[in-house]
Amino acid sequence: MGSPFHRLHNSACSPTCGWGKKSNAELEALGRSRGGFSTKIHVRCEGTGRLITFLLTPGQESDITLAEDLMETGVIQRRNGHLRLHPKRLVADKGYTSSMFRKYLHQRNIRCTIPHRANEHHKGTFNKQIYRKRNIVERLINRLKQFRRIATRYEKRAANFSAMIILASIFLFSDFVYRL
Repeated sequence: MGSPFHRLHNSACSPTCGWGKKSNAELEALGRSRGGFSTKIHVRCEGTGRLITFLLTPGQESDITLAEDLMETGVIQRRNGHLRLHPKRLVADKGYTSSMFRKYLHQRNIRCTIPHRANEHHKGTFNKQIYRKRNIVERLINRLKQFRRIATRYEKRAANFSAMIILASIFLFSDFVYRL
């Protein structure tokens, strides 16, 4: 105690001084986009608007980077009780258009309704009536963002934020709660 060098020991400070594991913003799905510091929630839902699966990415990451991963997770239950991984039709916005993703969908016999970008060379037919069903996904995201913790992302960790999304979807889509 009386020595002036007692603070120079190897373990003189508490372990809260930064000896723990650090994570970066990419791992926690945080990033800068045009809207500021944010997280993108990529959602896959049924035709009725129920959440099947979701993935989190940093705000600056493109939508198409996780499109195939999103299609390979989550199953849809048919009316006869069998489970199906791939849907019959996919309706998505312009962020999910690319020739590679369209080829991926074609190989799995999934019809797609995705508008082409203005700078794409090959443009096929596009059905606006089917594309209007995309509002089901927009309404799902709107219902999820009615929960303040999801709209503002108070959680620092991506795992905690994912848990909040799961809790909100359980609350929204269970048959035991009062629907707004």
